[in-house]
Amino acid sequence: MVESRLVGPVRVVGTGLLGTSVALGLRTRGIDVILADASPTHVAIAIDLGAGRAEADGDAPQLVVVAVPPDVTARVVASELAAFPEAIVTDVASVKGGILADLVAAGADVSRYIGSHPLAGRERGGPLAARADLFAGRPWVVAAHDEISYRRASAIDDLILDLGATLVEMTPDAHDRGVALISHVPQVVSSIMARRFIDAPNDALGLAGQGVRDVTRVAASDPDLWVQILGANAAPVRDILLAYRDDLDRFIDALADPAAPGARRRVAEELTGGNTGVERLPGKHGTDKRFTTIVVMVDDRPGQLARLLAEIGEIGVNLEDLRLEHSPGRQVGLAEVQVVPEAADRLTTELAARGWRIAG
Repeated sequence: MVESRLVGPVRVVGTGLLGTSVALGLRTRGIDVILADASPTHVAIAIDLGAGRAEADGDAPQLVVVAVPPDVTARVVASELAAFPEAIVTDVASVKGGILADLVAAGADVSRYIGSHPLAGRERGGPLAARADLFAGRPWVVAAHDEISYRRASAIDDLILDLGATLVEMTPDAHDRGVALISHVPQVVSSIMARRFIDAPNDALGLAGQGVRDVTRVAASDPDLWVQILGANAAPVRDILLAYRDDLDRFIDALADPAAPGARRRVAEELTGGNTGVERLPGKHGTDKRFTTIVVMVDDRPGQLARLLAEIGEIGVNLEDLRLEHSPGRQVGLAEVQVVPEAADRLTTELAARGWRIAG
C-alpha cells in the first residue's frame, strides 16, 4: 500500500462521480474514508465499490470534502464546518467565488474552509462511473483566501498530492474567469453545435468523423448540473460569449461574399488565429511540447488494438496520446498515435516492417 500524506479520517459528502473517485483514491492509500450523501442508495453503492464506510457517531474527520451540486455547496459546507469544529473543509465545485461569498455572508468559520476544484471528470456521473485514478496528472486548483492560514490549508495540498493531481494556486476570481474560458464556454459551444443535429438528415449524420465528435463530445453532459454551473458563473461566461459572437459575426460577414476583396484574407486570419491559440494549450504533464501524429490502420478484429500497443512498447517508443476513429460500416479503424517528433520516423518504419498499414 502506498504511503499517504493525509492522516485521516476523511469525510466525503456526496458520493457521485467526484466524491466517490476521491474516496476510492484515498482508500488505495489506506485512509479511513467516511461516506455521506442525501441518497442512501448512492452511499450503499459507493460502499459496495470499496470507497469507504458509512458515517457513525463519534467520527472526527481531519478533512471534509464536499462534492455536492453547486447550488447547495455553500449550505452543505456551512453545515459541515458547524458539525466538525476541528476539521478543515473543502469543496470540489467548479465555481469558487460565489461559494466563498455566501459562506462569509452566512457568518461561517471560513478560517477552516478553502475551496478547491479538480479539473477532471467524465460525461457520465454517479458512483458507478467513479475511478480511483480519475485525478492522476490533472490540475487541481486551490482557491486561496486571506482568512485561512497556510498551515491549515496544507491538508488540502496533501489530499491533492495523495490523489496524484497537480496542485495549482489561484484566487477564487481568477479561477472562475479561467474555467469560464477553458471549460464553461466550450460546454455551451459544444451543446449549441450538437443541437444542429436534431433535425439533420440521417445521410448527413452518417458522414460524421472524429472531428465533429471531438467538437461535440461534452454536449452529452448532464444539463441539470450545467444549468447550475453556468448560473453560478454567468458574468465571465457571458463576457466571453459576447466576444465569441463578435468573432462569429466577422466570419459570417466574410462568407456572405467569399469573392469580395479581403474576404478570403479575413477567413484565413480567423483560421490562423485558431492555430495560434491551440498551440498555446499545454501538452502532456502541462508542458508545451508538441507531438507528431502517426495514423495506423487497425483491422476491426478482436485483439488488434492490444497488439498495436504491445508492439509500440516492444519498439521502445513512449506513447504520448492515442485517439481512435471508427466510422460505421468500415472494417478498419484508425488509431492516431502521438509520439515525440524525434521518435516518429523510427516508429513509422518499424510498424510498417511488422505489417501495419500507415495512413498517409
